[in-house]
Formats: sequence, structure tokens, C-alpha cells
Amino acid sequence: MNNSTLTVLCVKLFGVVFILSSLLDYVTLLIPLNFQDPQWQLGLVTSLVDRGIVPMVGVGMIMVAYWIESVINANNPKNSSSGFDLRLPTFVLSAILGLMFLLIVPIHLNNLNQAKSEALTQIEKGASQGKEQIQGFLRQVNSLSQNPEVLNQQIEQRAKVIESGQFQGNPLPPEQLQLIQNEKAQLQGLRDLSKNPAAYKSKIAEIKKQLETQLQERQSKAEGEATSQAVKQGLRTGLNSLMLAIGYATAGALGLRNIISEIQSRPKAPRSS
Repeated sequence: MNNSTLTVLCVKLFGVVFILSSLLDYVTLLIPLNFQDPQWQLGLVTSLVDRGIVPMVGVGMIMVAYWIESVINANNPKNSSSGFDLRLPTFVLSAILGLMFLLIVPIHLNNLNQAKSEALTQIEKGASQGKEQIQGFLRQVNSLSQNPEVLNQQIEQRAKVIESGQFQGNPLPPEQLQLIQNEKAQLQGLRDLSKNPAAYKSKIAEIKKQLETQLQERQSKAEGEATSQAVKQGLRTGLNSLMLAIGYATAGALGLRNIISEIQSRPKAPRSS
């Protein structure tokens, strides 16, 4: 076995290893099957596309190996190829992979749209819960303002905690102590406002508007991030899958056409009379 033959054999071997290892990887990605879960489908499609270049490298290596072999045979006709022809199964597999990656594009975009809709629904539910929490907070504040005794008790309790620096016998860290000081200041401000109904009503309306504005900003930001993430993932995976489909389909179609041409150009054996 000369160096040229050894090189061709090694390139073929490496190409087969690339293809078989990638196919084995694809099979393991399917386990366990859960096609009813859109999130599982999204993860599967992303993994398949991310690994899609590996079998293409194997297909390319096999094509290069047969091209080198054809050049060697052209220079030395006696050095004809022997053994199993890998081109036909390779090109058939390439065509199948091209069809698979082409079908992945609409499936992936549909799953992304479902995932985005679910995310927006969850954001809307969170916003509704936030509105309910705001209303509950305002009711609590209103209840405290109408009960000066309870309000004074809350202020005194926090004043004692701040003075001692402890809560239930345990020392408070600076962050919690600062939080309690802020709560005391807010309660004192609420007590002062409760003595002036007009100012109290104006302050409550201001707090309500501020909280609702913050909630709306968080909701808009979350919706924008969900939409942006869906677009990015759709473009990245969708375009990569489309390019892989074009590459595999082109290699498969051209390779099969070349094999058919070779078969048709072979001299037919004369019929025995």
C-alpha cells in the first residue's frame, strides 16, 4: 500500500467516523422522547443545528477522498479503486439531512412562537398579581392611617429595634437596620399625613401612580426581552438550519446526479447471442 492509497483510506475512515459519531449523538439527543413538550423540541432543534456541521465535515472528507482517488486512478489506470463504494450512502444521507434541516425551520419558528406566547402570558399574569399587590398595599396603608393607635405601635416597635440594634435577641445587620429605619420614617410620614386628609389623599394617589408606573415599566421590559430573545433564537437557529439544508441538499443532489451519470456512461456489456 503506497502513501497515496493510505491517505485516501485514512480520509475515508475519518469521514465515516465523523458521520457515525454525529448520528450517534443525534440518537442520544432524542432520548427520552417528548415531542409533546415545545420546550423539549426547542432544545432538541437547537442541539441538532449546533451539531449540524459535524456530519457535513464527514461528507466533505469522503468527497475529497474520492476526488483524490479519481486523480490517482487517472494518472495510474492500473491503480483502480476497490472495496465498498461509500459515495451512494453518503449522498443519500446528505439528501436526507438536507430535508431534515429544511423541515426544522418552520417547526422551530412555530415552537418559538408558542414559547413566546406562553412567556407573554406568564408576564401578563405576573402584572395582574402585581396590581393586586399594589391594591392590597394601599388598603393596608389606608387601614393603618385610620387606626392611629396601631400606627403608633408600629412606630414604637421599630424605634425600639433601632435603639437596641437587635430583633428577638439577635443583632441586626446594617442592611436590615437601615430598612427598619426607612420603614419607621415612612410610618411617621403616614401618621403626619393622616392628620391632613387632602395631603394624605394626594400622597396616596402619588404612591399608587408611582407603583403602577414601575410595574408597567417592568412588564414592558420583560415583554421586550421575551420578544427579543425569540427573534434572536429564531434568526440564529433558523438561518443556520436553512444554510445546513442548502449545503446538504446541494451535496446530495450533485453527488447522486454524478453517480447516475457515471452509471449511464459505463459501456454496456454485449448481449450474448
